[in-house]
Amino acid sequence: MTDLNDEKKMDLTRRGFIGTAALAGAVLAACTSAPEQTVTVPKLTPGPEDAPDGPTLKAGLIGCGGRGTGAAGNFLEAGPNVEITALADLFDDRLQRCRERLNEKYGTEVSDDRCFVGWDAYQQLIATDVDIVIQATPPHFRPDHFKAAVEARKHVFMEKPVAVDPVGARSIMETAEKADAFELCVVTGTQFRHQKSFIETYNRVADGMIGDIVAGRGYSLRGQLWYRVPEEGQSEMEAMLRDWVNWNWLSGDHIVEQHIHGLDVLFWFTRQFPAKAVATGGRARRVTGDQYDFFSVDYEMENGIHVNTMCRQIDGCTNNISRWVMGTKGYTNCEDTIYSPSGEVLWTYKTGDNEPEDKSPYVQEHTDLITAIRTGNRINEAVTTTKSTLGAIMARESAYTGVEVSMEELLQSQMRLGPTEYAFGPVGIEAKAPVPGTQKDA
Repeated sequence: MTDLNDEKKMDLTRRGFIGTAALAGAVLAACTSAPEQTVTVPKLTPGPEDAPDGPTLKAGLIGCGGRGTGAAGNFLEAGPNVEITALADLFDDRLQRCRERLNEKYGTEVSDDRCFVGWDAYQQLIATDVDIVIQATPPHFRPDHFKAAVEARKHVFMEKPVAVDPVGARSIMETAEKADAFELCVVTGTQFRHQKSFIETYNRVADGMIGDIVAGRGYSLRGQLWYRVPEEGQSEMEAMLRDWVNWNWLSGDHIVEQHIHGLDVLFWFTRQFPAKAVATGGRARRVTGDQYDFFSVDYEMENGIHVNTMCRQIDGCTNNISRWVMGTKGYTNCEDTIYSPSGEVLWTYKTGDNEPEDKSPYVQEHTDLITAIRTGNRINEAVTTTKSTLGAIMARESAYTGVEVSMEELLQSQMRLGPTEYAFGPVGIEAKAPVPGTQKDA
């Protein structure tokens, strides 16, 4: 483990960050192996416009909020002969709202005996005859739900991020190995990896069109997300769950829950993951929860190049959602254009005159999952998305503590966020954002 001075050790230990468990060599190797830029990189092939037909594939949705309802709809639009046959959520009102919307838009009817509510609802859903489990709960629950689905031999679509802490991330990696052993398919919610324009741009970068990669930068500067204030009669647990996007133990903070999209693209295009990070951040206007509302991060990647990113969720500020990778011969926006060093457009992705517009990447990722299941060309994105999740957690912990954090430290950490037992009652987590560093007495 990287040596830290005594002050850093004390600071990280106080926050429960540095653990005592031995690091599994395979996990460390998986997250820190640095590819050489001179190695020939295989081209990626975009997924098909339409999934092949086949026997009916039944899917069950765990987590019936806005994203879960959207993911269920994306699945229904992704290919022929697919159904949503079961729903599960902690709250009946959210389940019924999802049920109604799926019926109104897609004519999908989920019977009462396939609607499950409560802490064990996910287990009841997994016990049905569904072929695929769609996971869209708050990310805190992802590791346990993923493990249960894979052990029941179900294919999985799970939204990003896949964890909120190092313990959860390691659990996802272990379960991913089981999914391979059981010949299951797993697709995560990093939809840009399924978007044709991103894939075609990546292929040209991998072919050397911008030369050797020397740096990256990314932005996720946007307005405030939604929030819920506690209502009369709600327990602390219910209030947090309904306001989950503002609580670190449930969402991982917005650098993990939202900015992972941009980070994943940068890690993908540079073909490596960060070795360490130094980050800053703070809380200026957030009105609920215990999170920051802005971060700025300097990543040192495995080969020594730097990637700088920032994210913010505050209204009334400059917005910018973009990702950029710079090379010795040019640079790219990663999405659809490659430029010369002087800014001249060298290449741009365009849909041909006789070609249809690209499918929504939110639908395409489900098309790719259905295709993989029906063709036997298996896909498992869990480990890659776990690495990106760990990169986001690394930056969050650096900002929270004020110290540099390495991937090696992260993989050894026994940090686990949130309660160990779940019940509708008190939780005991303060609505107080972390304060980095130390302060001298006056």
